[in-house]
Order: sequence, then C-alpha cells, then structure tokens
Amino acid sequence: MYYPFAKYFLSFFDIIKKKKVLNFIKKENGSKISIFLDVGAHRGESIKIFKKYFELNKIFAFEPSSENFDKLKNEIKNIEHIKIFNIALGEKSGLIDFKDHYDSQSSTIVDINENSNYFKKKNFYLNFFSKNKNFYSKSKVKIDRMDNILKKENIKNIDLIKIDTEGYDFYVIKGLGEMIKNVKYIYFEHHFHNMLKKNYTYFEVDKYLRNNNFKKVFKSKMFFRKTLEYIYKNNFYLND
Repeated sequence: MYYPFAKYFLSFFDIIKKKKVLNFIKKENGSKISIFLDVGAHRGESIKIFKKYFELNKIFAFEPSSENFDKLKNEIKNIEHIKIFNIALGEKSGLIDFKDHYDSQSSTIVDINENSNYFKKKNFYLNFFSKNKNFYSKSKVKIDRMDNILKKENIKNIDLIKIDTEGYDFYVIKGLGEMIKNVKYIYFEHHFHNMLKKNYTYFEVDKYLRNNNFKKVFKSKMFFRKTLEYIYKNNFYLND
C-alpha cells in the first residue's frame, strides 16, 4: 500500500514537470512531430502524453526490460504508426547485463552503488514496509547502436529523441554516430547523485553535444530528486 502511494505522489509532481517540457517543445517546434524516438519507453507513459500534446506521424520506442515491454505492448495496442523494440540502445551491439529494479522505472544497465546514501534513502521511502531486500534481478538483454536501427528502418531525419535510461543516456547519444547531425532535438535526463555508476559527467555530455553543433535550450530540476532534465537543439538541423 505504501509503495503505490509513494509512486502516485511522485508521479503527480512529475506530470507537472512534464507539462512544462511539453509546452516548451510546442512553443519551439509547433504541434507536429514527424519522427519521435522514445528510448527507455517503460510502459508507454511518455508516448501517451506526447500523443495528447502533438501530432506524431511516426513513433519508434525502445524498452529492454521484458516485463516492461509486455506491458508496453498492451498500452500502445490502439496507437497507430508506432514500432516498438525490446532492446537497449548504446555504443555497441550484442548482449549486455541489465538490472530489473523492483521500482520498474529505476531499472538500468549501469552498476548500482548500494552503499550510496541516495540508494538507501530511495529504498527507505519506496520499500519501507517490504521484507524483500532483493532490490533488483539481473539478466542479459539485447543491445544495438541507434544508427544501426535508423539505417535498417530507413529513417533519415528525427525531430525528437527522448532518452530515459537511468544513467545510460550518454552511451545512447554516442550510439547515434554520424546520424546525430540528422536529429533536431535531444531530450534527456542526468542524475547528479552517486547511486548510478555512470562513468561520465554532465560536463562530458554537454561538451559532446556542443561539439556536434547542439545548444542547450531547456533545463529543469525534477522534484525530490537530484536529477535534471535537458533539451538540446541542433543548430544546423536542415529539415525545417
């Protein structure tokens, strides 16, 4: 009972933040998005809210967790022009270790620092009454580079990529390779706590994007978390 209440409480404030993001994108880009990529689609929450705010011509969604993917399939069954992939995205192709967290939105590829204060505090609030101390289970999932997927699907230009991969976002971005020049907006989050062993800093992400002609146009801190959301825009995007 406590866990659902805690998640509902957080989701209420997340919706407030999400609307701020959506209003910014609509002001910047208008109400039409030709190609929308949702990396870390979870159970379709972002897809549904983007569908309410925008006219999406084509959606490509990626979710590595088998459990989340099964629920994603059910949630989007009535949505047209969508293709979903049960894989992770990163800098390589093959198989990779994945950690399915009991809080499904916290599942991740990166290692988890269980000794961090943030980890302990998070599990105190979300797992207070549970006697089960197995916070996550490990499995192997398929992984591929985003540029490989885009070439296979014959996608030339992308209006917006949303990335929510719990500390793996930078590797997803780098997996675009040269295709990054064909992306207009990249919307991602960065965790500033030490629970996730990302092995990169926000400074590195910012430098990489700037070196590829992107400019930061939006920043917002998420409620109750050491996490910020960013939107970067490609200054040289030519498909307007």
